[in-house]
Amino acid sequence: MRLILFFALLLPAVLSQTHASQDRPNILWITSEDNAAQWIGCYGNSEASTPRIDALAAGGLKFTRAYTNGPVCAVARSTILNGAYAVTQGTEHMRSRHPIPASFKAGVTWLRESGYYCSNNSKTDYNFKGNDAALWDDCSPKASFRNRPDGKPFFSVFNLNITHESQLFPNVVENNRKKGDIPAVPRLDPSKLTVPPYLPYLPEFRKDIAIYHDCVSAMDKEVGRILDELKAAGLSDDTIVFYYADHGGAMARGKRYLQDTGVRVPLVIHIPEKWRKLSPFKPGSEVPEMVSFVDFAPTLLSLGGLKTPPPMQGRAFLGEHRATPPAEQQVFLFADRFDETDGMRRAITDGRYKYIRCFTPNLPGAPYCDYPMGQPSWVAWREAWKNGKLSDIHAQIWKTPQPVEMLFDTASDRWEIKNLAADPAHAAKLAEMRGKLRATMKSVVDTGLVPESMWEKLSAGKTIHDYVHGSSFQIDATLEMAFVASSSDPAKLPDLVKGLTSPDPVIRYWAASGCLILGKAAAPVSVDLVKTLDDKDQVVATVAAEALVACGQMEKGSAFLIAALDRSLTAPEFGFLANAITNLGLKSRIPAGWAAGVLADPEATHFKKQYARELRNPGAEKKPKGGKPNKSGE
Repeated sequence: MRLILFFALLLPAVLSQTHASQDRPNILWITSEDNAAQWIGCYGNSEASTPRIDALAAGGLKFTRAYTNGPVCAVARSTILNGAYAVTQGTEHMRSRHPIPASFKAGVTWLRESGYYCSNNSKTDYNFKGNDAALWDDCSPKASFRNRPDGKPFFSVFNLNITHESQLFPNVVENNRKKGDIPAVPRLDPSKLTVPPYLPYLPEFRKDIAIYHDCVSAMDKEVGRILDELKAAGLSDDTIVFYYADHGGAMARGKRYLQDTGVRVPLVIHIPEKWRKLSPFKPGSEVPEMVSFVDFAPTLLSLGGLKTPPPMQGRAFLGEHRATPPAEQQVFLFADRFDETDGMRRAITDGRYKYIRCFTPNLPGAPYCDYPMGQPSWVAWREAWKNGKLSDIHAQIWKTPQPVEMLFDTASDRWEIKNLAADPAHAAKLAEMRGKLRATMKSVVDTGLVPESMWEKLSAGKTIHDYVHGSSFQIDATLEMAFVASSSDPAKLPDLVKGLTSPDPVIRYWAASGCLILGKAAAPVSVDLVKTLDDKDQVVATVAAEALVACGQMEKGSAFLIAALDRSLTAPEFGFLANAITNLGLKSRIPAGWAAGVLADPEATHFKKQYARELRNPGAEKKPKGGKPNKSGE
C-alpha cells in the first residue's frame, strides 16, 4: 500500500516533468556556408533560383538586417555557440585553439541540461581549446532529429557545404558536375549575368558567378530536402526552423571582409502556428531589427524557455525572454588573422552607416590569406592589378597603405564603393561612428588589442580573457595608443616615442606599430626605434625593426630580423617574425644555408622547419589543393 501511495505521489511530478520537456518547441537550424544575403532570391537577387528558401520566407520571418560578427566560419561559429563576441572570448583568430574561460558555456550545453536532445550534422570548428563534438548528444554525418529519444524536444543543426568558397576551385567544379550536384552547363549565361560594381569586369568573374549561382541553387534543394524530411516525420507543426548563412562570400571581397558582402547574411525563420506566441512578428513579415550572431544563443535559449545567462552578451530577439531592441541599434564587426595572414580590422554599423577602421593599414587589403586564390576569378583579379589594367576602384584593395578609416552610407551605396571618410560633409558622422566603435571595443574588452603573438607569455598559463580583465591590462591607455598608432598621423610622433618606453609591452607594441604605419614619416625617430631593438619583448623588437626598414633604415632593420631567425623564440613569436620578413620582401636576404641547417637540425621547431621548406622555393605562389574546406573550416 505504501509503495502504491509512493508511486501515486511521484506520478504527478514525473508527468509534470515529461509535459514540461514536450511542451517546448523543437528547433532546427539549417546553415549554408559562404553565401551573403545578396545571393538569395527573396533578398532581391532576380537571377537567383532559391524557391525553397523563398517559400520559407514568404510564410515566415525574413530578417533584413542580420549580420555575422566575424566574416569567417570558425570565428563566427565561436560567437554563435557561446553567445559572446569572439574578441571577448579570445577566439577571433582563424586557425587558433586558444583556451577560453569555463564561464563561456555553450548554448547547446544549456539546452541539453534542460532536457533537449541536441544533434549536429556535423561541422564544428569552434576555434577554442576543447572537444567540440562532446558538446552534442550526437555530432556526426548521421546526426539528426530522427535519432532523438521519445518525448524529448530536439535542437538539430545541419551544415551545408555546397556553397563553400572551395566549390569554385576548378577541380571541385568538375567533380561536382560529374556527381550531378550542379549542372554541366551553367543555368545562367555568363555573358549576360550581373557583375556587382565592386568587382572588376573580367570574364573569370562572370564564369565563377554563374557557377556559384548553381551552387546556391543546389544548396536550396538541400534545404528543401531537410524540410521535406521534417514534414515526413510529422514534426513540422512542432518545429521552429532557422535558415541562415555562416557569413558572406564566396566570391572575392566577400568572406573575410567587413563590407556587407562579407557580413550581411540571410536569416529566415519559420515559426509554426502552435508556437506563434514566441514571436511578436506576423508570418510573412520583413523584420528590420538588427540582429547578429552574438544574439543567436540567447534567442535559442529563449525559445526553449531559458533566460540569457552571463557571460552571454547577445540579445534574445524571439522567445519567452525576448528583449526589445535598444533605441539606437548597432552591430559590432571584427576581422583579425586569417590563416597565415595577420591583420586587425574593426567596424560598427547602425544599419545605414558603416564605419570600418583598419588597425594595420600597412598591410594590403587582398588577399587576406592564400586559400581563396584557388578561385580563377581571384587569380584573374590579382593578375589584372599586377598588369596595371584596373581602375582605381578595383585596384585599391591591392594597394598599401590601405585606408585607415572607411565610412559608407549603405542606403545610397549598397556595394560600399564610395568612401565618405574624407568628405567634410560627413565629418560629424565619421566622428560619431569612430566614437561608437571605440566605446564598443572598450565595453567588450577587445582581446585583439593584444597582439596574438604575445598571448602565450602574457596569459601565463591562463587565458587572454583573464589577462585583459586583470589589473595589469590598461584598456583605456591601450585603446588610445591603438587609435593613435593606426591614425597614420605624423603629428602623433611624440606620443609614439613616449609609448616606446612604456612599462606595458602592449603599449610599446602599438607605439612601434604606429612608427611602422607612418613609414618614411617616422624617420625622425629612427634613433628611438634602434633603441627599441633591445626591447625585452621579441614582438616589440620585431615591429621596431620593421619600422626601421619602412622609414629607410634598411640595413639596421633587416639585419636584426634575419639574425632573429636563430633566436630561441616561441612558436607565435617565430610566426610573427617570419610574417614580418615576408611582408617586407626580405626572404632573399636570408643566408642560403639557413634553410638547410634548420632542416638538418633535430632540435629545430616545427614552425622553423616549415618556414625553411617554404624558402626552398622562394617567390612561388601557394596553390590551394581544393576539394574540401580545410580542417579548420576555412
